[in-house]
Order: sequence, then structure tokens, then C-alpha cells
Amino acid sequence: MNSSRATPTGLSVQQVLLCGALIVTMSMGIRHGFGFWLQPIITKRGWTRETFSFAMAVQNLAWGLAGPIAGMLADRFGAWKVLIGGGLAYASGLLLMASTSHPLSFTLGAGVLIGIAQSGSTYAVIYGVLGRTVSPEKRSWAFGVAAAAGSFGQFVMIPVETWLISHLGWQGALYLLAGAALLILPLALGVRERQATAFAGAHQSIGQALREAFGYRSFQLLMLGYFVCGFQVVFIGVHLPSYLKDHGLGIGVSTGALMLIGLFNIFGTFAAGLLGQRFPKRYLLSAIYGLRAVVIGIFITTPLSPLSVYVFAAVMGFLWLSTVPPTNAVVAQIFGPQHLSMLGGFVFLSHQVGSFLGVWLGGKLYDATGSYDAVWWLAIALGVMAMLANLPVRETAIPRAARPQPA
Repeated sequence: MNSSRATPTGLSVQQVLLCGALIVTMSMGIRHGFGFWLQPIITKRGWTRETFSFAMAVQNLAWGLAGPIAGMLADRFGAWKVLIGGGLAYASGLLLMASTSHPLSFTLGAGVLIGIAQSGSTYAVIYGVLGRTVSPEKRSWAFGVAAAAGSFGQFVMIPVETWLISHLGWQGALYLLAGAALLILPLALGVRERQATAFAGAHQSIGQALREAFGYRSFQLLMLGYFVCGFQVVFIGVHLPSYLKDHGLGIGVSTGALMLIGLFNIFGTFAAGLLGQRFPKRYLLSAIYGLRAVVIGIFITTPLSPLSVYVFAAVMGFLWLSTVPPTNAVVAQIFGPQHLSMLGGFVFLSHQVGSFLGVWLGGKLYDATGSYDAVWWLAIALGVMAMLANLPVRETAIPRAARPQPA
């Protein structure tokens, strides 16, 4: 019997994939459209781009910092309880984001509350349940399906959110999305595990798992690569609409670009999950980061037009979250599923530190220089670094001395 399924979770793979995918679709879909609120909010409130960017940066940092805690709670007490808390925090953050006129309280809602909500309603929590439900040889595929669901959410929600803003106003759109976020609560019941899940082999405490992971070179390299992933995708996701507007391209081009990113992201994440079952995941990750650097370099050095934007969005979309399935599959492969949500949360923390710097520096350097050029070139350099960092990652299970099972 598969060691990770010594005691069944009581869930079918299909049920977890369906409910988990819908949760990720909702949670990731809503956040991918936040860039469209930048212009109307700063215009209405009289704020600078840095004010809005800082709140988005705090959101990503709060997401990362809360991720390991959400993972620990999900591994220990059940993912469904964490998901319910995440849905409630999401709705609260959107309501505060819509109603406040003070930068500090806006940062509390759009930054802290929504960041915490995302830590409890996205990949790390869902992957923990999948890791305990799906057999090891199919984990990469299952992770790819869940990641593709998040991409589908972006593809669907981008035009929905732009339509809501144009017809209900930016505040009305946020109020409606707050209600939609509450759909996470009933879906959470679909991933409700049995509490007594046994793991064959060496049992680990949380402290033992953390010491082992942070002392392991490959875990450190995976965190470094994920830092770069966060920097690149969040900078582009938040600042691309304003970058295109600065160059005379309208909201239609921005909407189309983000939709293409979401559409091709579906194919990219699913393909990455499949390829991760057949090829070394470290080479797959290195290729993804290297290609990102090339694509960004071509985009910023060629004449800007709607066609060039759409081509960039399609290719970048294919690479967008394709790092997620192989990265998390390597973590599960090395350390096993017992503390997968927690360890995935720590890896994602590095992603969100990168996200914080990407979105904040985008606004900060723009206000200082009147251009996004410096951040684009920094994203290229980091992509090359991540490409090299993933090459020496070891994917084999870490050897452990046997420890007695707890009573």
C-alpha cells in the first residue's frame, strides 16, 4: 500500500480535484484583476501609484507570512477549517477595500486581510489534501490540474471584473466580489478529511520537519527560484495595465492581455504537471525561468503594439504558473506528504517576498523615474539566476532514520 495512504483520507480524488479546483478558481480569479482597480481608486482617492502598489505588496507579503501557519493548521486540524476562515477573511478584506478612504485602512483590507485569506484558500492548503489523497506517481498531474484551475479563474474573472467595474462602478464591483468569495465556505466541506491520517515510516514533529527542510540545500534552491517567480508574475500582473496605458494602449488591450495570460496559463500549468511525471523537474523549472527571461527581454526591446502585447501575454501566460506543479511535486517527493501544506507554505513565503518587492518596486521606481524599465531589466536578471539555481536540485526522497510512531 502507498505509504502516504496507510489510512485513507475518506475522499475521492475526483471530489478533491473538483472542490479544490473551484476554490482555487475563485480565490486566484478575484485577485488577478486587482490591477484594474489601480487607476479608478487612486483617481477617486487622490493617491499615488505607490500607495496602491504598497497595499498590493503588503497583500503578497501577508499571504506569504501567513502561508506556513495556514499550512500547519491545515495539516494538523484539517484543511476545510482553514478554507472557511480564508473565505470569511477574503470577503471582509474586499468590503474594507471598497469602503475605506484612508491609505492605512485600505492597506489593512486589500493588503493584510486579503493576503491572509489567500494563504488559507489557495495552493498550499489544497495541495496538502491532494498530496494525502493522490498516489505519488500522479501527484504532479493532480497539482497541475489544481494550478490550471487557478489559471482558468484568471481567464474567466478578468473580463467579469472589468465588466463589473464598467457597469457597477469600482466599489459596487468589490461589494459583489465579496459575496462571491463566500462561495468558498460550502466548497470547503468537499475537502473535509478524516482527522486520523497515519503515515508509514518515520514520523516527524513540526520542529523536526522544519529543521530537516531548511538544512537541505535543494529546499533552499527551490525557495530561491520561487522568489523570482513571485517577483516576475506579480509585477506584471499588477503593473502591466498601467504600463500599456502609459504607452497609449487602451483598457481593451490590457484586458485582452490578462485574459490571454490566464488562458495560456491553463495549458502551461497542466502541461507542466504532465511533463513533471516524465522528465526531471529541476530541468523543467530551469527551462521555465530561462524562457521567461528571454520573453521579457524581447518584449521590452521590440516596438510596442497590440500584437506584440498579445504575443507576449500568450507566451508569458504559458510560463506564468507552470512553476507551481513541479516545485510542489519536488517538495512532496523529497519530504513526503505529512507536512506538505506547511513546507509548501514556507516555499510560497519566498514567492511572496519576491511578489512584495516586484509590485512595490514597480510603483516606487515608476514614481521616482517615470518609467518601469529598471524593474523589467531586474526581472530578466532574476530569471537567469533562477534558471541556474534550479539545476542542482536533488529530487530523490531524503533518507531518514526510523522514529517511533506516536500513540
